[in-house]
Amino acid sequence: MKIGYCVEGSTDRAVLCGLKCRWCPRAVLIEGTLRGTSGLSQRREIPKACVELVAKGAEVIIFLRDADNEDWREVLKADEERCRPEHRHLTVFGVCDRNIECWLCGDADWIARETGHQASEFRVSDPKGAFAKAMRLTGFDRKEAEISLLVQRAPLKNWLSNRSFDEFYGRVWIKSKEIGCKIENLRES
Repeated sequence: MKIGYCVEGSTDRAVLCGLKCRWCPRAVLIEGTLRGTSGLSQRREIPKACVELVAKGAEVIIFLRDADNEDWREVLKADEERCRPEHRHLTVFGVCDRNIECWLCGDADWIARETGHQASEFRVSDPKGAFAKAMRLTGFDRKEAEISLLVQRAPLKNWLSNRSFDEFYGRVWIKSKEIGCKIENLRES
């Protein structure tokens, strides 16, 4: 199985890698390209990324991005509208409410234990800085392998309280039935 993907940054890539290892370990990830830095310029690239990833053999394509200060539902809708009809059946869009660190810190007690920090540091509306500090992220060392391992161990059921993760999980759950990956049922466990 080949999973194509496009993400905004290294932490997003690490989260996606951790989820892949957890849910579909034999799959191969193929990174696609989204050019541009603004959400609008990246959205214009969605059709091109789909063509690129299908040409590379992707059987499913995941787009994962941050909403930043926008409403994540509106960002999700706009991204989905950019996908051509011939690729819609292959794609799963995920938009993090604010940023991916909100998912990673969705269980503040757990992430605090994992990183040796205080849970209160992660109980903020935007835990990006606290997460970067706890993981000792630098411009040269983005700790993707460590973040991926965190995701593989994370109590994902607790992440469902974040509505944007719950929405993404639901979409991945449905797609997993179509493509033959057996992912854990977080809503029943």
